[in-house]
Order: sequence, then structure tokens, then C-alpha cells
Amino acid sequence: MITKVSSGHLQRRAVVYLRQSTLKQVVEHAESTRRQYGLRERALALGWPADLVDVVDEDLGRSGSTTDGRSGFRKLSEEIARGNVGAVLALDVSRLARSSADWHRLLDLCGVADVLIADEQSIYDPRDHNDRLLLGIKGTMSEAELTWMRLRLRGARMSKARRGEQHMPSPVGYEWDPSTQRFRLDADEEVQRSIKLIFERFRIDRSAYGVARYFVAHELKIPARRPGTRDLSWSAPRPSRILQILANPTYAGAYVYGRRQHTVGLVDGQVVHRTCRIPTDAWKIVHRDRHPACLPWEEYVSNQKTLRDNRPHRDAPERHGAPRAGDALLQGIVLCGRCGGRMNTVYGGKQRHARYSCVSPTQRGEAMRTCWSVAAKAIDTHVAQLVLSVVQPPEVELGLAVVRETERQAKQLDEQWRLRLERARYEGRLAERRYKAVDPDNRIVARALEREWEGKLAELDEMERKMAEGRRQKKVDLDARDRARLVALSRTLPTVWAAPSTTMAERKNVVRTLIREVCLTPSERPSRGTIVDVLWQTNATDSDTIDRQLPGWHAPKDAAQLIRQLVRRGTSATEIAEQLNEAGLLTASGLQWTNMFVHAHCRYHGVRWPKRMPSSVRRPERRRDGLYSLRGVAVRLGVTENAVRYWVNSGWLPTVEGGSRGSPGWFRLDDVGVRRLERCCRFPRSVVNHRWARSGLSHRGIC
Repeated sequence: MITKVSSGHLQRRAVVYLRQSTLKQVVEHAESTRRQYGLRERALALGWPADLVDVVDEDLGRSGSTTDGRSGFRKLSEEIARGNVGAVLALDVSRLARSSADWHRLLDLCGVADVLIADEQSIYDPRDHNDRLLLGIKGTMSEAELTWMRLRLRGARMSKARRGEQHMPSPVGYEWDPSTQRFRLDADEEVQRSIKLIFERFRIDRSAYGVARYFVAHELKIPARRPGTRDLSWSAPRPSRILQILANPTYAGAYVYGRRQHTVGLVDGQVVHRTCRIPTDAWKIVHRDRHPACLPWEEYVSNQKTLRDNRPHRDAPERHGAPRAGDALLQGIVLCGRCGGRMNTVYGGKQRHARYSCVSPTQRGEAMRTCWSVAAKAIDTHVAQLVLSVVQPPEVELGLAVVRETERQAKQLDEQWRLRLERARYEGRLAERRYKAVDPDNRIVARALEREWEGKLAELDEMERKMAEGRRQKKVDLDARDRARLVALSRTLPTVWAAPSTTMAERKNVVRTLIREVCLTPSERPSRGTIVDVLWQTNATDSDTIDRQLPGWHAPKDAAQLIRQLVRRGTSATEIAEQLNEAGLLTASGLQWTNMFVHAHCRYHGVRWPKRMPSSVRRPERRRDGLYSLRGVAVRLGVTENAVRYWVNSGWLPTVEGGSRGSPGWFRLDDVGVRRLERCCRFPRSVVNHRWARSGLSHRGIC
């Protein structure tokens, strides 16, 4: 063996390479570290001078399964490639590499550079076929040994997990009890109530974002425990944190092992390690009723289904998506009767009117157009009336139920604030005791503790103020008058449905509780409209046809009678629209009347004027109540109508009435307003002059 070391090897450097897999091994397995450092004496015994022996110990605490993060191994490879190394000494092959690919690359490099590899027993020459065969076998055994160790560790872990005794990180709200090898509830009452409130709000809001909105609206926070120290902290109610809590089966009293799967793949030529969740039915180990639960297992399974449905996907049409705050009542549960796809909800126009639109041909790549779309308002009104007609609870029972639920939620919120206030008072008293316990002469420490005490007192005062304000605004304490108002409000379900305090998300939750799907199909006969098929949760169906809802086609009974009377008198469409708007009557779509809407109503219902009317009637310049039209302002000031429009858009001429789409604007001109607008007529349209005219200041002394 000694003859393998030549003078050429001794003229180059000998490198002693050290590696251990973890820092824990470095601390606890000191003998292995000592033996690796002892290889320096072996290099000296083989003939290398002390100044040519280097020790590379940068990879202590690094795994040998890969070269990532092993700066010492990269440094060794670079020195070998430069021809500066004559021998590499390691305790065994596993210290250099646990991967066959990395090991054989190192052997090839050492063979080309004529570098020896030595351990405590032998010296190997990679250029010698027998030594190369032996080193290759040792490298393969080293990699296999790593696999065997992993299998043994994984088997022991699985064995403990089958008994439910494998320790796992405790989710917030639980602690691991070493004596019983089970989870137990957190001793902190505020933490327990906060976690239970999350599940309580999810039963109501049915989405993680809804729970987050509730916590933000009431200035509540979510607890968290730091790993290792288990120190308690309170963070903002982020939806991601709420989703983690809702998806964790530990809160359902179950001990679950194997919820995630580790995969390795190639992305753009790079090896990527990923950890993904596996379906519930593929979990490896599940022990139900293993520890105290925050909710039943059946409710947990139902919550997971709701969370999956809240994530719509084009390949999963059964997912409806979470109920949102938009005005479309049937958002997420509308199917297209023409092609069978799910219809999207879109909002367009200045008023953000909702429409149900089917874009399935575009999603399937069949055509770059929509299948069809329809306005949502009339359909939503029909379905809402259908739901309210089906659900008719007794008035007294409904009123009492609303009062009880309101009191329960108010008491729950008040309890959260009470616990927060109790914690703040404890922290204030703790800061006070720490300040009083310090030596008064030690001002360096006393000043810091005094500032901490003052900060805690300020936080306590602020929390008491917020609690009092919240109790007043949220009506935590209900008196007899409040209960009477609630009972009066909830006498009938339509009153509760139409109440301003009822959000669209809550209305959608009611609809989804009763209705599974709604199918919309365009109809051309006998008149253009939409066929609405409702599939209830009980598998019963209802079908009805809604006429096409164009502005003016359908009008309230009072408006329709007034239109007929005015048409018989020969009143123009423009004047009819003005009288309808003055009377406060709107179209079926909730818009103000225009001459076009009046003509559309008359054409649809067959109402005809006694004589042919002119195609357009000029609006009067001034009404009886003194308001001017846009043309009247232009004539009064001697300017064009475009100039008046410019003043209106700039905010210099306020609109008294109308001015929206389809509704003409009317303006009031007083002496001050006329003088201000006349100054705008005299000067050029520069930004400076416009600002002077708007503020009422004179230009160069001219008033």
C-alpha cells in the first residue's frame, strides 16, 4: 500500500475531508469528529510534510446525499481539478458522498488527476482497475446504507404512528401530553375560544374569507404558537391561516399521519422537490376520537367539501365557488341550458349591473365568442320570490330565533373582548411587578421597565376604549327596545331578506341551502325570454319562463296606466318621461324614464298615439319650476351646448336633477352662478383661468 504513494503525490497537497450529517451528530458524536481530525496524523505518517496537509471541515453538519450546500466538497473538487491535490483522506467513503452519481464523478476526477484516496486502513488508486472496482462497490454500499437507514427510521415512525404515539407539531389550541402520548387542549381560555369562534363563523359564512372579514370587522386576532418555544403570539386574521386551521383534522379529535406526500420532478431541467396534500381517503393512518375535539368529524368532512367547492375550476363544474358580496344572487350555481356549461357572473356598465354569461365555447377552444348571456336582475327576483314562498316559518318562532341568535353572537363577541381585556390587565400587572422589583438606583434597567409598564397601561386604555365603542356600535347589550325591534323586523322572512343588514353573501347561503342548481335556457317562442329551471336540494324541480327584460317593456301598474292616459291625450314621449320621473315612477329595471323607454313600452304593449307624432320633440329651455335645460343654459349665456357640457363635466355647473344615463340634466341659474359662468366666457380656457372662475376670484382686478 505504501508503494502507491509516489514522490509526485508527496509534492502536492494532502487534503483531510471531514463531514457529519447534522449538527446534533457533531455535538453528541464527538468520537467520530475526533477520528476524522486524526487522519491528519495518518497523512504525516504517509510522508507528507505538515505544511502540505490541509483539513477541510466546512461540511460538518451537512448531509452527504447531495452536493447542495457543501462548500467544502466543492472546494475539494476545484483543487483536484487544478492539480494541487495528491491524496484525499476520509474516514470512509460515506463521508465523501452518499450519492453514487457524486461519488463516481469524484472517482473520475481523481483518476484523471492521479489523486489517491485513503482511509484509516487502506490507500486506493482510482486508476487501478481493482481499486476502482472496490471503491465503486463501497460507494454503492454507502448509498444503499442511507436508504436502509431511512427505511428503518420510517418503519419505526410508522409503527409509533399506528399506535397514535408519534409526536407531531401541536396545532394552535392544543398541547402534546408526553405522559399519555396524546394531544390535550391548550390551557389558555382565550386561545380555545378564538379557535372555536373560527369554526362557528365558518358555519355561518361558509368561506375562509368570510371568517377573515368578520375578525377584521371586530378587530379580533388569531393566536399562534412558535415552534420549539411554544410562545404565544397574536397575528392578523389572514385567510391562509384560517384555511390551515379549517383543514387540520386535529381539531376534529382525529390523529392523522400521512396527509402530505413528497415528490421529486424536473422543472426546466432542474430537480424540484415538492410536498403536496393527498386526498382524505388516501391518508395512511387515521385514529378518530383520539383527543378532545372542537367540532364533530362529520362536520369536519362537510367543511372540507365546502372548501373544495369554494375553489371553482373549469375541469370541476360541480364546484360552485364561495358566495361573494356581488349583487348576482345565483352566482356559482347557474348552468347553461344551451351547451350545459357553467355560466359566469360578470358586472358591466357604470352601474355594475350583473349578467350571467356562458363562455364555455371559449374555454373549450371551440370558438372565440360567448354562448349567450342574460341580465341577472329579473331572474334573481324570480328565484328569490320562489325561495321566500317555499320557506314560510311561523312568525313568532322566527322572531324568537332571530333574537336568540343575535344575543348568542353578541355574547360570543363580548366574551372574546373580555378575555383580551383580562390578558391586557395581567400583562399590565406583570410589567408593574417587574418595575417594582428592580433596584430604584439601577436607572438603566428601571427606565426601560418603566417605559414597558407605561406602554402596557396605554394598550389597556386603548383596549377598554375600543371595547366600549364596540359594545355601543354592535349593540352587544340588548335592551327591551332592541328585542322588540328585532321581533318586529323578523315577523316575516321577506322582511329579514330585504333588511339592509342582510348581506348578499348571507342571501346566497340561504339560496344554496335550498337550491342545488339553476338552469337558464334562451327562449324565442312565444316571445323572447328565458326559461328558468330550478333543481332543489330535495331533487324536486320547478320551471318557469321570464320575459325579456328590456327597459320600458315592463313597467309597474301605475306607470303603465299613466302612459296610456297621456298617450290618449297626445302627449309627446319626452313629456311623458318627464311626468313619470316627476311622479317618482321607475321602469321595471329601476331606471328613470326616457322617450326611448316610453316608445319601447308602447311598441311592446300595442299602445298607439291618436295622431302621428314628430320623430323628436325639442326639450323646453326652462321648466315651470325655474330649472333650465342644457340648451336653455346655452341660450341664456350665449354659448354653445358643448361649452355647457364642459362646465358640467368640470363641476362648475352643478346638476340639480337628472344627468344620469337616459335622464336629461336640469340646472338652476342664480345671479352668482350666472356671473361666475359669464367670467368663464370672457377668458381663454386655460387651467389658471378655470381655477379663478371656479373659486370666484377676479382676473387682473375684473370681478
